Parts: sequence; C-alpha cells; structure tokens
Amino acid sequence: MKNNSVSSPRFKPAAIAKHLSTSSWKTLTVAGITLMGVSCKKPEVVAPPPPIVEVMELKVSEVPLNTTLIGQLDSPQNVEIRARVEGFVDQMPFTEGVEIKQGDLLFSLDKKPFLERLAAANGMLAEAEASLRKYEADVARLEPLYQKSAIPKQDLDNAKAGVEVGLAGLESAKARVQTAQLDLSYCEIKAPISGLIGAKMVALGELVGKGEPTLLATISTLDPIWFYCNVSEVDYLRSVEKSKELGRAIESLPLSLILSDGKEHPDKGKFVFIDRAVDVKTGTLRVRAEFPNKEKNLRPGMFARARVDLGTRKDCIEIPQRALSELQGKNFVWVISPDNTASQRQVKVGELSNSNIVILDGLKIGERIVVEGLQKVREKMLVNPMNATQMAAMKSTAAAAEKPEKH
Repeated sequence: MKNNSVSSPRFKPAAIAKHLSTSSWKTLTVAGITLMGVSCKKPEVVAPPPPIVEVMELKVSEVPLNTTLIGQLDSPQNVEIRARVEGFVDQMPFTEGVEIKQGDLLFSLDKKPFLERLAAANGMLAEAEASLRKYEADVARLEPLYQKSAIPKQDLDNAKAGVEVGLAGLESAKARVQTAQLDLSYCEIKAPISGLIGAKMVALGELVGKGEPTLLATISTLDPIWFYCNVSEVDYLRSVEKSKELGRAIESLPLSLILSDGKEHPDKGKFVFIDRAVDVKTGTLRVRAEFPNKEKNLRPGMFARARVDLGTRKDCIEIPQRALSELQGKNFVWVISPDNTASQRQVKVGELSNSNIVILDGLKIGERIVVEGLQKVREKMLVNPMNATQMAAMKSTAAAAEKPEKH
C-alpha cells in the first residue's frame, strides 16, 4: 500500500498546492514579498558636518621692512705684541685676560748683553771724537805753515781729509750708540694701546726673537666693536633701492645686533664701511658695521646677526606664513566666501615680517582666509569658520568636558 503523506520524498510540489487552500497561498505570497522589500532597502547615509577651520579677517597694517645679515664680530684694533730683539724672558708683570692701559709694562727681557753692546758703542764713540779732535788740531797747526809756504799744500789737504774721515767716523759711532740704546729699550715691552690682553704665548726664561719676531700676546680694543659680513649683489642693490624710496642713505640706516643666544644688543649700530668692489669669486660685497660695546661683553670672533631697519610699508596686507601653501613655485591661500564656501586663490608674496608675510596682490581687505586646518579644505567645500577667540573657547570647553568628575 502506497504512503501519500507530505513527508514522502517522492511527494511533488504540485501536490502541496492541492492541499493548501487558496487563501493560505495568498497569505504566504504577500509575506514573502514584504520580507523581500524590507531586506533590499538600503539605509540612508548621514552627511558629515562641515569641517571646522580657523580663519582671520584681513586688515590694513603697517609692516616694518628689514633684512638680516649674518656675520662675525671683530675688534677695530688687534695688536700683536712681538719680541723685536733676541733675548730671554725675564719678567711678565701682567695678568692675562684683563684690561690694561697704554704704556703698562708687559714683558722684560734680559738686559745684560744689550748693556755690554751699549758700553762698547759708547767706547767707539769716544775714540771717534778723539780722532776728530786730532785731525782738527792738525789742520789748525798746518794751515799757518802753509800760509808761510813752510809746508807743501798736499800736507794741508791730507790733514783736512783726515777731518772729514773723523767726522764720518763720529757719525758712525753715534749711530752704533743709538742702535745699542734702541735694542736695550726693546728689552722692556710696553702696551702700545689700551685694551683687553689675551693669553701669554711664552714662558719665563724662554728664548724669544731668535730669527723672527716671536708672538708674546695680543691686545684688542672692544669699544666700539665691529661687525663684518658679506652681502650679495642682489641684496645690496635692493637695499640701495629701498633706501632711496625712504629718502635715507644706507650709512644712516639703524642696525640691531642679535647675538647667538637670540638676545638683542641694547645699543644700535651703523654702517661704517662698504668695500669698493664685489668679490668675483663669491659675488659678495664686504660690509662693516660698528656697535657700541660699553660693557665689553661682545668679543672678537663671536657670530651674530645684524637686522637692518628699512622703515615701514604702509597700507599693506600681511598673513601668517602657515596660511600659505606652495605648489610648483606658486603661492596659494584658501579664501572663505560669505556663504562659508572655500576656494583656493593664487597670491603674490613680498617681504617676511617676523612670522608673517606681506601679500602684494591677490587678496582684499575684509576677506577671510584659512590659517589653521588647510588640510581639511577642498575646492567649493562648505566649512565651519571660526576666529581665534572662538577656536580657543571651543577647545577650552572640549578640554573641560573630557576631565573626569571628582567624587
């Protein structure tokens, strides 16, 4: 006997349809369609809020014009103290690294050999004077005899020639005495100028001046101090042009000295020398400036920067350098329209002014530009602009909200 139940594996779908009523079939069909509709419907995508950027409104400003030169300090006078005669160092009655006065005794050499030479020279001088007196006496004795024709003229001429020889010998003897006295004076080496003396380059008992003038020490004057630098042709020509615009000579432009630690020297300086020609090897012009150094804290050899004050540029626009982006040698900024839409605009830049840069063309007073969040902005994008005050308040509120509550 055959089994006609639904669970039979040979039971066909058509048989199922016969066992289901028409209403039941309609109910299943509607439910399936409903389920298919629910499963195929995509969720709606919520648009992200406009990015927050910091903006600034452009205003008219006066920009100080200046340029910075890098150079090195040096003394107006660096005098090297050298031994001018050969001798052994006997005394060094000074302290290294202190201020000394002109005429102070610095070094003393052994004088004994020079005193002996002076004594010998004086002895030769006495001999020359005695010889001259003898020759003069011979002329005085022979001249009356010649007048009486008692002696030939040749004898008188020989006596007169002896006087000439005696005079020459006397001059030579005097020169030897002067040389001996000069060499003796060189044994005491005194300060030729007032200034700061450096380290001793020799020791007591050392032989100096043998074959060449031995360096003993160096003295430098410190007030005023000189600043040397090399200026390129382009920078020099620009400075000349700007000084003409301001109606001032380059020599009268005030200078500020910035030391290696970033601090500014309290006294202003001025240009005192511009070289006559440009160095063909480096293409630069050597320039010297002078600064007061009353406290004498500035020393030769220090590296420093000199800022040249070229006046001010009026009615200009300056923006922070961070608001500027560069692409293929061109400069751009992001400008925010009144409807808060961003657009990129090319600008022409000028001089640097501290952390800002002058805009010569491309922007107008009253426009808003992006100074923070440039990486978030795209062309024609809607943004949420905030000024610096609003940004600070928002960050302060966010930081306060993140702090855990104390119980």
